[in-house]
Amino acid sequence: MTASFIPPKRILMGPGPSDVPQRVLEAMARPTIGHLDPAFVTLMEEIKAMLRMAFKTENALTFPVSAPGSAGMEMCFVNLVEPGDKVIVCRNGVFGGRMLENVKRTGGVPVMVDDAWGAPVSPDKVREAFKANPDAKVLAFVHAETSTGAQSDAATLAKIAQEYGALTIMDCVTSLGGTPIHLDAWGIDAAYSGSQKCLSCTPGLSPVSFSQKAIDKIQSRKTAVQSWFLDLNLVLGYWQSAGKRTYHHTAPINPMYGLHEALVILEEEGLENAWARHRAMREKLKAGLEALGLKYVVEESARLPQLNSVYVPEGVDDAAVRAKLLADFNLEIGAGLGDMAGKIWRIGLMGYSAKQENVDYCLNALKACLK
Repeated sequence: MTASFIPPKRILMGPGPSDVPQRVLEAMARPTIGHLDPAFVTLMEEIKAMLRMAFKTENALTFPVSAPGSAGMEMCFVNLVEPGDKVIVCRNGVFGGRMLENVKRTGGVPVMVDDAWGAPVSPDKVREAFKANPDAKVLAFVHAETSTGAQSDAATLAKIAQEYGALTIMDCVTSLGGTPIHLDAWGIDAAYSGSQKCLSCTPGLSPVSFSQKAIDKIQSRKTAVQSWFLDLNLVLGYWQSAGKRTYHHTAPINPMYGLHEALVILEEEGLENAWARHRAMREKLKAGLEALGLKYVVEESARLPQLNSVYVPEGVDDAAVRAKLLADFNLEIGAGLGDMAGKIWRIGLMGYSAKQENVDYCLNALKACLK
């Protein structure tokens, strides 16, 4: 007979998921109730309110999609892009490439703005793309590129889109809760994130937020949204104001408990305090990594506090070091993706993982392995 699965206890310092606080795990073990239960509706409303706090927005349509961040991404594209719509897609890493795939599958016409992996998106290139394509309907970019640790200037990029009357779709999977996001001040129309990064919940939920301009676009579509499950015209009935819920799907009840608790923890700490903690832990990690002779991939001005990419030293076996960290220290760090596979390590300081003992432990473990 198969025994129950008992996972090893790891310290998660890769590109996600991050360590999950015991409070969140305990919240997820509470009794399951129905997805239309009045008590669960109350929980949904509280999650929406706390997500608005985290996104810095008043958008009424702010909620967690019942699926991981990739589904949040797809929800944005399938609802806002119709066949024939021009979409300016910024690609400076893996996840800009995934945006491109979404545009193609919705029948949109992609206009690419490419930057080197490790560099932020160039506002000048975006402006030139709009000058050449003033009829573009959407600008799509990654705020925090998880594959490299580069952060782009979302406020400037959104302003350029607004000058041309285009909507913006922003990937903030790695930035929400860890680095400043101001959806309303920046004028972002659609944003998606993930529960497992700086929010320190388990994977499987994707917080999203849509502006009124985005909702107007969705409601005036000439074609049906190609995905039934992600069609916001249908999902709206489940996430609208309390007392008017209509059945759409069975929400993942217990993971929602976990996200609620994770957001309560963020609210208790204070959003600005959480941002400051991530910056402070990054400075301590940076000093230690540089003392070990490790070089950063991203220029200082564009580095994410919560994701630190460094080059694997010459002559060092990337996979062997990561395997030793896992086997001897129960420590997970991330490998490079795509063209950077085997060339870089991605060290995460996300949410609950961004603390002094983790920084010290990681530096000591790396020092031992690099000997």
